[in-house]
Order: sequence, then C-alpha cells, then structure tokens
Amino acid sequence: MVVPDFELICEIMFVAEGFINAWILARKFITLYTLCKELLSKQESVPGTGIIIVELRKPKIIGKLNMLLQKLTLCSKIPPQRFQFLTKHLTQECNNRVHGSSFAHRGELRKAKRIVIKLGSAVITRGDECGLALGRLASIVEQVAMLQNQGREMMIVTSGAVAFGKQRLRHEILLSQSVRHALQSGNGQHKDMSVPVLEARACAAAGQSGLMALYEAMFTQYSTCTAQVLVTNLDFHDDEKRQNLNSTLQELLRMNIVPIINTNDAVVPPPEPNSDLQGVISIKDNDSLAARLAVEMKADLLIALSDVEGLYNSPPGTDDAKLIDIFYPGDQQSITYGTKSRVGIGGMEAKVMAALWALRGGPSVVIANGTNPKITGHVITDIVEGKKVGTFFSEIKPAGPSVEEQTEMARNSGRILASLHPDQRSEIICHLAELLIERKDEVLVANKMDIEMAVSAGRLPSAMLKRLSLSLEKLNSLAVGLCQIAIAARDNIGRVVRRTRVAQSLELEQVTVPIGVLLVIFEARPDCLPQVSALAIASGNALLLKGGKEAANTNYVLHQLTQEALSLHGVREAVQMVSTHEEVEDICRLDKMIDLIIPRGSSQLVQEIQRVAKGIPVLGHSEGICHVYVDADASVSKVIKIVRDSKCDYPAACNAMETLLIHKDILRTPMFDQIIEMLHNEQVKIHSGPRFASYLTFSPSEARSLRTEYGDLECCLEVVDSVQEAVEHIHKYGSSHTDVIITENKETAEQFLQQLDSACVFWNTSSRFADGYRFGLGAEVGISTARIHARGPVGLEGLLTTKWVLRGEGHTVADFSENGSMKYLHENLPVA
Repeated sequence: MVVPDFELICEIMFVAEGFINAWILARKFITLYTLCKELLSKQESVPGTGIIIVELRKPKIIGKLNMLLQKLTLCSKIPPQRFQFLTKHLTQECNNRVHGSSFAHRGELRKAKRIVIKLGSAVITRGDECGLALGRLASIVEQVAMLQNQGREMMIVTSGAVAFGKQRLRHEILLSQSVRHALQSGNGQHKDMSVPVLEARACAAAGQSGLMALYEAMFTQYSTCTAQVLVTNLDFHDDEKRQNLNSTLQELLRMNIVPIINTNDAVVPPPEPNSDLQGVISIKDNDSLAARLAVEMKADLLIALSDVEGLYNSPPGTDDAKLIDIFYPGDQQSITYGTKSRVGIGGMEAKVMAALWALRGGPSVVIANGTNPKITGHVITDIVEGKKVGTFFSEIKPAGPSVEEQTEMARNSGRILASLHPDQRSEIICHLAELLIERKDEVLVANKMDIEMAVSAGRLPSAMLKRLSLSLEKLNSLAVGLCQIAIAARDNIGRVVRRTRVAQSLELEQVTVPIGVLLVIFEARPDCLPQVSALAIASGNALLLKGGKEAANTNYVLHQLTQEALSLHGVREAVQMVSTHEEVEDICRLDKMIDLIIPRGSSQLVQEIQRVAKGIPVLGHSEGICHVYVDADASVSKVIKIVRDSKCDYPAACNAMETLLIHKDILRTPMFDQIIEMLHNEQVKIHSGPRFASYLTFSPSEARSLRTEYGDLECCLEVVDSVQEAVEHIHKYGSSHTDVIITENKETAEQFLQQLDSACVFWNTSSRFADGYRFGLGAEVGISTARIHARGPVGLEGLLTTKWVLRGEGHTVADFSENGSMKYLHENLPVA
C-alpha cells in the first residue's frame, strides 16, 4: 500500500488554488495515516517522489485512503503520473484480501467468504428446555444453506445436544416409570412419577446422535452435505491435534461440506474459572469454542446468535438500557452485565470476552438475536448483507459520532432552536443566505470537483449531472429564497390556529409546533441542502441530512456554512450531516428517533425509502409524470410558449412535462405543425402513444409505457377526444403531481380544474410553476402527492404539526357529570 508523506500533502495544499476543502482532506488523510502507524510493518522512501511505500497487515483502511487520494489528486496541480503508481498499487492490495482480516464497517460484511455461525442454547432449545425449537432451527438451516450455495464457506458451532438428550432421557424414564406404576398399581402401591435430575454429560451422550441426524435431515432438503466434529479443550492445546483439526475442517470446506462442531459434552470436564493461557482463550463453552475456531480457521465473520437483540449498555429490560450498534475494544467499562441466559453455561459477558478475543485474531464479530420470530427467518442473511442487526464489533472507532448519537444531538439542539425567539431563527437563516454569497467561491470550487469526479467516473446520466451542478445564478436564487423563509420564520411556531372556551375559566388552544426530527435523503442535488436546512430552522425542527456521495464535497461545504450560521445563537448541532457508512435502510429503522422522512431524488429512491421506512411516515412523491393537455380551444401562441417552458426549461425537474395530450381536432392543423416544429428545434425526442401512432403512416418510436418519467429532452405525445378523456387518461397514467390545461374556454378549464385529482392543477401556465419558491413559500422540502398532512410543494407549513393546550382552574371531569356544578360551553373564540 502507498501513502503520501506529509511533505507531499503540504505540496498539494500549496497548489490547491485556494480550495477550502483541501486542508480538511489532508487532515483526514493524516488522521488515517496516524491510525495506521501501529499496523505498519515496513517503510521505505521512493527517491525523488516524496512517497512512502507502506505494507499493512490490515487492508481495510485502503478503500478510505484511496478515495482521499483521488480527491487530493483532483484538487492538485501535481502531474497525474505521480499518482499512477499509487492507484495501481492500492487496487492490487484491495483485490488481494485474505481470510482472517476483520472488516471496518457493516457494509463490508457482504465480502465475507468464510463464516462461522454460533447457535446458543437459548436459540436451539424450546422454552421448557426439553427438546429443540424446530421452527427456528429449520429457518437457520435454510439461511446457512442459501449462503453455502452462494459459494461461501459456512461452519456451525451448535449447542442443543444436552437439551435433545434431556428430552429423550425424560421420555424413557417416564415410560419406564409408567410401566412400573402399572405393574404395581394392582398391589395398591402408588409412587411419585417425578423425573430425577439428569446429569448433563449423560444427556449430551444421549442427544449428540439425534441432534446430528436432525441437522443432516434438514440440510439434505437443500442438497447440502454436513459433517459432525466433536472437540474438547485438549484438541486446541495440543499442536498436533490442533493441526489435525484444522486440516480436517479445511478439507470439509474444500468439498463444500458444512462442518457442524460442538464440544464433546459427554466427556468434557466442568469449566475451570480463569484458566485462559496468555493470549489464548480456553474452551469453556460454545462462545469460546466459536471464537477459537473462527481465529484458527481464519474466518472472515463470526455470527453469535443468542436470545437478546445484541449487547446493551445495561441489562435488557432496565429503563436506561440501550442496544449498542457498534462495540469497540476498550468500551467494556461502559457495560453493566446482567444474569446469563436461562440455558447454557455462558452469559453476555462470556460472549463479549469471546468476541473481543476473536476480533483481535482477525474475524469480524456480530452478536444478534436468533429467537425473535420477526427476524429469525433472515437474521443471518441480513447480517451478511450489512444490515444493522445486533451488535457489530469493530477495531476502528470512527472519529465522529454514530448516527444515533447525531440524532440525539440534533433533537436536543432542535428543542433549543424551537424555543428561540422568532427573530433569532430569522437571523440564522439570513446569515446563511449571506454566507452563500460571501463564500460562493468555496462552494463552486467544491461543486466543480464533484462534477469532475462524476464525469471521470462516467456513472451519472446527463439529467443527474444537471442537478449536481451549481452556478452563481443558482446560489443567488437560493439566497433570495432563504430570505423569504426568514421573513416567514417570524410567525409560525406557537401560532394559535383555534381557540375554544370549553367551560367557564377553561380555555383550549390548538397551537403550531415543530414535527421533531426530520430525515432528508437526497441524491445529486446539493441545492437541496440549504433549502431544507432553512425550512427546518424556520420551523424549529432538528434535521438529519443524508446526501449522495456524488455531491460529497459540495454538501460538506454547504453543511459547514449551515452550522456556522446556527452557531450565531448556539444551536450548531440542530442540523447534522450523516457521513458514516450507514445504509439508508438502517437509518430508516430509527423509528423511535426520527419523526418524518423526506426523500428528494429519483422515483427509485423514493419508492425504496417508502418500502424500508417501517413506522416512520414518508413525505414525497415517487414519480413526476406531469401532463399538459392542449384543448381544441387553445391559443397557439400560449401553447407554444407553455409547452416549450414545461418541457425544455429544466427537463430533469420533477415538475417538467412528460406527456403532451392533444385534442384530436388539432391534428393536421397549423397549430399541431408548429408544436412539432418547436419540439424538433428544441431537440426533444417524441415517443408516440398508441392512439397517436394509429393516425400516422410513419410514426415516431412508440412509448414503452404511458407511465414514464423521462427526466430529459423526451416526452410522450398522445391524442384524446375531449377534456373528460384527458382527465381520465391523467388519472390512469399520471402520478398526481402537476397537470396543465391550455384552453381559452373557461367552462372547459373549470371542468379540468375541478375534476382532476392532482396535487397541482394549472390553467394556461407552465407546469414548472409547481415549486415552493415560485409559490412564495421561500423554498420547499419536496412535492407531496399524499392525501394527508401536506400536499403539493411542501414549505414551512408542511413541517409543522399542532398540540392542544388546555388552561383551567382546578377543573375535573366530575364537575361536568349529571350532578356536577358545571356545563360545557364549547364557544369558538377569535384566534388573534
């Protein structure tokens, strides 16, 4: 691996043309380099290049360093050839990842090739501890077989032999007692038929064969072969035995067989406390067995399934207990352990000690719940896919807070923000508008860097590149919009919308309040960040921002400006940028911390957020299939002007026209010819609808679907017989976003406006007016096609909810009973 030394970084800084983010990038790089120092095994300078060659034992840092190198290259004037060797070497290292190297974050778990699954006693056994939980076991077997069939190498460390044997022995004892009881009952003798206490080793001896037969029968259903391996502590302490065990397991994995390993509980002695050798974990239970095995076999991942969701900071069930998402070595002092599980000889403390020992040896570790019926069916596959399940053990602690900590900080700071005087919130927004103009060069240079990286990657379509691009004109427009929001911010929170005199001296008010914590997820559209930040500030809401990596540098600068503005009144943390490796799906599961999700981006993004957001409302629209209907009584000059603006002003916008509906009487008229000529001149590609195609001998390419959002200089053209048919067409194929009628007939226009069920319905005006700024809302967090809470462009009002405030003088409900002294008045009072 290759890392530039400090002198090279300083040289980059010197020629960075004033790029504000270059020093920040360099500091990040130096921080990573410092973290790597203890892992370095070799350093040698390359003459004349100012570069150090570094070989790491842990290649998980490489991806981050490579990304920073690319960014530093883009903001530098240093000849590209000085970085060619770096990139080549880094790529080679990334492709040579070997077994036994732990992953830095959950997303990397998808790369796990060799996986050890540890099944705790509480997972395998039933609640009565006599017999196995067959449903759970079948689900686990299905997941393991699926991963095995994907080409991964799976190993299982299982408990359950004692429980299975206990079930068999109890059955035999009860049967024997029943026979004796029947023989003795004729003599009038009755004896107690209670089952004696069964010795665990005898139960294990009776249960091993049955447990293995059950595994074999289940795995056979998935054409997967298994093999049983019984071990004891001596098998690991004796070098020859350990090598034989390793060789056996390697051969089984090579033959695509799933080894099922268990301690030989029939002969194993009772566990000896504190018997660990220095640097070596002894086999006290299946937790330590799984850890030792994962290290010996150089596994990529160890998944330990138990009967709790993961590791908590205090015993689960206590008031302040919180599930720990990521646990780092050295955090043990912050944990208070409870009692061990109902079965087994381990406990959470034993699991943590085993997990930390395994982590030091190389494998990544996750402790999760294998008994919850809601997640049991996919807990293993979810973990391997990188989803936030259980507790993930990581050696590298990120410099910044976790997303949960960010959410908590945002909520606390947001409550202070909501309590500020309206003029103070306005000052913050005005200051942000000023910063956008004062620091425009920083913003535009960062944006240029993002665009260059996107173009060089070649992954973004032209429509998304347009959204990614910022200009001085856009920044000026943003600043004007923010000033409008600042004015509106002076009269929103705490505004009384209803007052009622419930009874004498008992008055009720309904007042506006912030929603709470907003999560805004947006793709390559950095202009969204200051807009939604200003709206959140004005409405007193805390805000989490998750932007697309395509605009990472622009978003970083804009977020810094936002927090600088918030610092004006001590609420810097109210707006947080989530920049960790959190998957969007995992963030959307924080239903106890986030109150509203607002996705801004493609229909695929919105649909995905709506799918994964469990328990959190989503505000937005999945598609922007906007129609313009040209009526028979339309003015040709208005038609040409409105259609051009609706389609060509900004084709990538969600309020751009996607389908042009033409009244049949307009076909083969000069107006129709002018429409086609205008679209041709604007280089708009036309896709014909089925009916329009039937009128033509040689028609344009037929539309694949009438429900298409092109987002580019393309549109569908279709023919209808009447305004009623136009309305029906839009209801069938539209997305309830924005639809337009062009006509000089007022009666026809009113029919269209009244009957059409869309969030925005326009007459003789461009669809592009469907925008918070153009509506005078200052800005918008998005356009909602939902039927409740907020619809259309969602500005400040859409980010508020209400609460009820009741003021009395010792009133009780008993006062209003049949024999009470008071009566309800329910008088409406003026709100002013």
